[in-house]
Amino acid sequence: MEVGIIGSGIIGLLSALTLTDVGYKVTIVARDLPGDDSQDWASPWAGAAIYPHPDSGGNSLQRENFRYYWDLAHRDPTSCGVQAIKATEYYDDRDNDSSIWYKTVVPNYRLIHREDLPKGSKLGFTYTSMTLNPEILLPWIQKQLQARGVKFIRRALRSIEEARNITGARVIVHASGLGAHTLADDKNVEAIRGQTMFVKTDFAETKIHQGSHYTYVIPRPQTDGAIMGGVSQPGNVDRNVDKDLRVDILQRVITLVGGELDSVRLKDVKKDIVAYRPGRKGGFRLEAEGNTVHAYGFSGLGYVYSYGAALRVRELVDSLCSREKDRGSRL
Repeated sequence: MEVGIIGSGIIGLLSALTLTDVGYKVTIVARDLPGDDSQDWASPWAGAAIYPHPDSGGNSLQRENFRYYWDLAHRDPTSCGVQAIKATEYYDDRDNDSSIWYKTVVPNYRLIHREDLPKGSKLGFTYTSMTLNPEILLPWIQKQLQARGVKFIRRALRSIEEARNITGARVIVHASGLGAHTLADDKNVEAIRGQTMFVKTDFAETKIHQGSHYTYVIPRPQTDGAIMGGVSQPGNVDRNVDKDLRVDILQRVITLVGGELDSVRLKDVKKDIVAYRPGRKGGFRLEAEGNTVHAYGFSGLGYVYSYGAALRVRELVDSLCSREKDRGSRL
């Protein structure tokens, strides 16, 4: 059976992968495609690290997702741009790990003694996780899909029905990110501005601080560099680089890593990145509506949910297609 997908970000691509795994014929329609460097879509600009989130829900999706990227990192890291790496998380809004549900999922989980935490942190732990390079991963997935016969059509859509007409598919997977504000008439969808910096460095560990501020350094595979951030600014659509924020980010990162990047200066920044996370008030939407499966609103956690969400998309598509077959058999 044929399925159309709106969007070729990480959610749309992996949804296509899970669907073709079981024999669906897929056509992807998207304004932006892997390799594009437009600020108008989020997937190419992610950090991106695979670190589960304690409070965002969908734990089973995150668990499946972690397993998928773990497999990629150990099966073909060079080709896909995913590598295993030590990760450290710090929090200043909780003082124990009772909310860290994934401590039984991630390998080599270890609590950090209170006296060894950075100033201001109340909780810290390390484990083995993954980091990835979207500039490698997205085209790699696209290549896998094209080998399976998936068609890619570049089109700025005005409606979900237009995608149905273009693809000829009765069932549509809607993974347009911020486009859902218009295509799904979802007023809860909002752009969340992010600003990061790519810096040449041999720093080889992901470190993240969450709570009163969101700060991170994420090595980017096959670049000899790392992404430093960050900031979360809902509703801010300014595309220009905030120069004051550059200074603030660098200072926060240096504090986070305990002096290991003291030698880094703003002149070492090779690229400033401003992009927009596809946020949604109330959390992500992953459900069927009529003959459409919606999968959007993952904000800055698209890669953290991506494969798990794609498996759920397939379940929903299976259900819709079974319903269509039953309806046809009764006619």
